[in-house]
Amino acid sequence: MKISEIINAKKTTGFSFEVLPPLKGKGIKQIFKNIEKLREFNPLYINITSHRSEMIFKSSADGLYQRISERSRPGTVAVAAAIQQKYDIPAVPHLICSGFTKYETEYALIDLNFLGINNLLLLRGDKAKHENRFVPQPDGHSHACELEEQVNNFNNGYFLDGTKMDIVADNRFTYGVAGYPEKHDEAPNLDVDLKWLKHKVDLGADYIVTQMFFDNKKYYDFVERCRGVGITVPIIPGLKPIVVTNQLTVLPKIFHVDLPTDLAEALSNCKNDDEAKEVGVEWCTAQAKDLMAHGVPSIHFYSLMATESVRKVATEIY
Repeated sequence: MKISEIINAKKTTGFSFEVLPPLKGKGIKQIFKNIEKLREFNPLYINITSHRSEMIFKSSADGLYQRISERSRPGTVAVAAAIQQKYDIPAVPHLICSGFTKYETEYALIDLNFLGINNLLLLRGDKAKHENRFVPQPDGHSHACELEEQVNNFNNGYFLDGTKMDIVADNRFTYGVAGYPEKHDEAPNLDVDLKWLKHKVDLGADYIVTQMFFDNKKYYDFVERCRGVGITVPIIPGLKPIVVTNQLTVLPKIFHVDLPTDLAEALSNCKNDDEAKEVGVEWCTAQAKDLMAHGVPSIHFYSLMATESVRKVATEIY
């Protein structure tokens, strides 16, 4: 089933979360432990993040340094397959433009097709750490809408070189995209940002999951604006409980989101991370309850580094 169909079939607010592939050389046990902590809340699906390669320098035997490409967290496709097989819960791997060529994406689509994983989240992804602006890989995509077009062509039975395939059959991919209640940081204004989001939906996005936010009014305003331009797909709010004190400054810097004054003051008064975690759970729980009262179809939790906090929130609301 499509993620949108799974969401719409549920009469109450759904629950989902995401996991982070293990570092290269690490096993999958910790991921399974985190899933076990949250499985009792009947997740509708589980997202698996994807990470680009980064350029690093390694010393060689002759004492010189070589600049090589390395990905610290490979395995998105494999982790998705392992989760779906072990738990029989739909896995939603992220496919990103950042750090990948079109042909690497095609290979991932072929593997996912073989594995029977047909729900995706399509994202542009972040710029490389050493770059001031996003630069696609040579022969890579610059925008998520280009990635959508590749998936659409694959669904229609064509490889990148135009060759006709016969492997798609009934296992067509469906996908969601990201939305930004506070505007993507590279968009010049909200109207332009919304124009691109509408374009992504028109290309075939089945649902939208939002960037994290800490002020529900911004989500409600965002949904109203989306509906005003004809976006009718489900818009899933994304929540993240704060777990450490330095997220007071880190989250606005990295994710370009605002923290409401009351939340910022509460975190500023925390003496340690344990107190910050309590504030984070309390704030996230209040957000979730308010969203549920407004009838949101589902809530997606950004659980990275925050599994225990997400569990506490879910215990209160589900």
